[in-house]
Amino acid sequence: MLVIGISGGSGSGKTSFIRDIKKQFANNEITLLSQDEYYKPREEQITDNQGFKNFDLPTSIDIDGFVGDIKKLKKGETVKRLEYTFNNEKKDATILEFKPTNILIVEGLFIFHHEEIRNLLDFKIMIYASSALTVIRRIQRDRIERNYPLEDVLYRYEHHVLPAFEKFIEPYIDEVDIIVNNNKNYTKALNMFVNYLKTLI
Repeated sequence: MLVIGISGGSGSGKTSFIRDIKKQFANNEITLLSQDEYYKPREEQITDNQGFKNFDLPTSIDIDGFVGDIKKLKKGETVKRLEYTFNNEKKDATILEFKPTNILIVEGLFIFHHEEIRNLLDFKIMIYASSALTVIRRIQRDRIERNYPLEDVLYRYEHHVLPAFEKFIEPYIDEVDIIVNNNKNYTKALNMFVNYLKTLI
């Protein structure tokens, strides 16, 4: 199994990049395990001095569960986990099933920051976009998908998202194998990487 880690700041385009990779493979060829499914419950998250829960910290993740499931998949075991719904009361959580395949993509903000996860990765990719673009994308996502007020989105970006990028994501940019510039688009990088993966399987 080839284990690929994909990270980048919030709004950099990680989700879109991974989605477009998955389109090029059958379900039995590639598996995606996302950090998003391993957030601790809301009541366990750190609250800042303005009363906002901060999900943009490495401690917000159930790291033991995340690492454990990566190891299970590497051993050829199937993983089942309750879907994390971002505290969306209108959405019913389902049981997600992850089966071992030739390629495992591990995705998340802090996967390079956690040494134990970093050591499990065979290949590391950083998706990069300017802060001007990432804040726009963050506004679009949080207002549409999560119905956050604009003031909340901007506050979280300034006090949670950007500091997290600078402290827990950007310092590892020199350790990755590929940096994908997504200020305009990632099409060329995507095609090259997909072709590389296909030669392996």
